[in-house]
Amino acid sequence: MAKIKVVHYINQFFAQIGGEEKADYPAELRVGEVVGPGMAFMANFKDEAEIIATIVCGDSYFNENLDKAKADVLAMVKEQNPDIFVAGPAFNAGRYGVACATIAAAVQEELGIPALTGMYIENPGADMFKDKVYIVSTKNSAAGMRDAVSKMAPLTLKIAKGEPIGASAEEGYIPNGVRVNFFEKERGSKRAVKMLIKKLNDKPYTTEYPMPDFDRVDPNPAVKDLAHAKIALVTSGGIVPKGNPDHIESSSASHYGEYDIAGVMDLTEETYETAHGGYDPVYANEDSDRVLPVDVLRDMEKEGIIGELHHLFYTTTGNGTAVASAKAFAAEFSAKLKADGVDAVILTST
Repeated sequence: MAKIKVVHYINQFFAQIGGEEKADYPAELRVGEVVGPGMAFMANFKDEAEIIATIVCGDSYFNENLDKAKADVLAMVKEQNPDIFVAGPAFNAGRYGVACATIAAAVQEELGIPALTGMYIENPGADMFKDKVYIVSTKNSAAGMRDAVSKMAPLTLKIAKGEPIGASAEEGYIPNGVRVNFFEKERGSKRAVKMLIKKLNDKPYTTEYPMPDFDRVDPNPAVKDLAHAKIALVTSGGIVPKGNPDHIESSSASHYGEYDIAGVMDLTEETYETAHGGYDPVYANEDSDRVLPVDVLRDMEKEGIIGELHHLFYTTTGNGTAVASAKAFAAEFSAKLKADGVDAVILTST
């Protein structure tokens, strides 16, 4: 029996071309080459499938030249005529995830070739395309590569063979909203009572109808006396002292920074920069006040519009950073801000 033919899509990082400095790498077809994560896929495919070509494209290039990049990649895939197209896994890399999901959906819709990808559930690509293409749920970083491929490879084979695809909980893909009728061993009333008993006894149980989790934040009352208020600055735009002394990651940040701006009137090119890897840093590096407006708040302080600017600011990089991590950062430094008597916070992004 002939092996299933797979075309694999990866970005410049996993192709070992480079990081952010090579994110503008144009789409490239490598026929007969198995690159990066492709080797793990081949090991999991065993003798049932083979990667016949790898397509490499920089994350910035794809997202900033969407129409051309998509057309180029589609032409490459069409030329190879695979049985299935696999993109990623992208984990929690936002632009990579959007690229993987976009091109996987396009291959499926425009070429009629089945496709799938994999990424962390909080990746923006997952929310955008989970109802259009199978997206296997992965961990938030490449440390979870083995786990990701071990779930993606079997699903790849199943889809390529045209076999029935089970529920998301069984196959490992992110729920896509599709509901299928089937017969349960026990009737609903019995299952419901069992779940209720487990819940009442604080035992683990799995609901059959998970409710959506909407994260809403109620706005605080307006600051009554701004002229006497202490205002603090917080940013997810990655502004740090020159040299990034705490080594905040450019993506998927694991920590935040706390920096003293007592006496600082202006964030100059010589003293501050951005550590953020998700946007063009040129303008932020030229004048970091564009992201963290210390200069404007100093003017407002002088004019008596605000009482004072807090001497500490908190910063991290928001791109690719897990929501759970961001919440943990905020909970920690919010306690510090309250203890320091801060009345209000201006939160800036990019």
